[in-house]
Amino acid sequence: MKRLLPILLATTAVSFAQKPAAKPAAPPPPPVPGFTLAPPPPAYTPIKYGGLTIDVQEKMRMEVRDNNFDFNSAANGPQDASWLLQRFRLGLGYDVNPWMKLYIQGQDIRELGGSRPNNVGTFAAEGDDSFDILKAYVQLGNPKKGLSATLGRQFLSYGDQRLVGPLEWLNSARTFDAAKFRYTAEKYSLDFFVSSPVAFTNNMWNQSPFLDNDEASNDLFSGIYASTLFVPFNLTTDFYLFKKSDDGNGNFGARRGDTDFYTVGTLWKGDPKKLGGWDYTTEMAYQFGEVSGRNLSAFAGHWAVGYNWLTHPWKPRIGLQYNYSPGDGDPNDGDLGTFQNLYPTNHLFYGYMDTTGWINMHNPQLNLSFSPTPKLKIMLDYHLYWNANNADSWYRVNGVTTVRPLNAAATGAGSTFRGQEIDLTAIYKLHPHVGLMAGYSYYIAGDYLQATGASDDAHFGYVQLQIDF
Repeated sequence: MKRLLPILLATTAVSFAQKPAAKPAAPPPPPVPGFTLAPPPPAYTPIKYGGLTIDVQEKMRMEVRDNNFDFNSAANGPQDASWLLQRFRLGLGYDVNPWMKLYIQGQDIRELGGSRPNNVGTFAAEGDDSFDILKAYVQLGNPKKGLSATLGRQFLSYGDQRLVGPLEWLNSARTFDAAKFRYTAEKYSLDFFVSSPVAFTNNMWNQSPFLDNDEASNDLFSGIYASTLFVPFNLTTDFYLFKKSDDGNGNFGARRGDTDFYTVGTLWKGDPKKLGGWDYTTEMAYQFGEVSGRNLSAFAGHWAVGYNWLTHPWKPRIGLQYNYSPGDGDPNDGDLGTFQNLYPTNHLFYGYMDTTGWINMHNPQLNLSFSPTPKLKIMLDYHLYWNANNADSWYRVNGVTTVRPLNAAATGAGSTFRGQEIDLTAIYKLHPHVGLMAGYSYYIAGDYLQATGASDDAHFGYVQLQIDF
């Protein structure tokens, strides 16, 4: 099994002759499916010398957290503190010819201050990871036209990143050792990939379990993702099938066997320019198979609608959304109804305090945003949270860690109401190379927290500076 990905990398060769670039007078090309949801290209111009490209990033974020993890003012744990997160990246790219590109990017991350351990992920620490390889791939063909392949260490990002994303909010981010093949036509793009997630470990070369001969978990994540422009009033209409397998673990009870399950879903996003200022998004996913020997049958859904004042200089938007996943009704029956959140960028969706994943939850939201100047965007989000089922746990943003243990107090709690969160965020583009971001989040504890332990309100504040060249 461990030989599969190296064989794919070693035996795949793609060589495509590209048509000459369109003349300046030609009309602009149509949107490229699969790129409509990607982050916008950088406003800056990376350093370029002929075929060589150099990019540099320095990001620093000061965080202050209180009661985010235990909702207990009487206990001052390692997560109740302040710290400075630092991230430095250096990337080198080389265009060998019009159809072949080489790229490598190193990354160094540090957590300064506070009392959390230096290990990434321990007590939710961002941790330290001395300069290591974040990306290293060869790209063959043009991913915006025809058939292409990206082979090596790379980010994977699909749709709105509710299931698969690079998690750039996290200091380390998320990367994969992968072989990805794409076909892009005028109205659709189709991806097929085979990958394994990379584990970040300080003072050691970061490796994925699938390629590490000393690692026994054999984590393998593959999928097919189709992004289309066939619905004329949509920005994108996507369909996907993901498969995740490993040797099983104890995340959802004692291990009873291996993990091997599928996720099938769809994402639709309306275009406000074609809908009179209105937008909508819906994403629904169903999972089936086995998780650590338990029979999996789980669902998650997202539905949102908003209105944009397109001609107003402040570009205001107001939106409502609802996120839901039903949870597991019986932890002892050998079946599992807990949705597996895969590899998401959950920080974007369910509250910036990161208390919640797309698992066992009801989450209605009110979303407001506006831009008083072209450089400044302000967002205000109001969240409500309930357990869908008290027989299942309340899972944090990583989809594994629980807020409260699943015990008699949790299953017998008279309420499912977790609480409320208010997020205020400001983003300011000081310069094409320099961005500022600041935010404050306030969590008001609900009856479920009161029934299961401490229930003090929580606070989270941060200021971030990012420099890109």
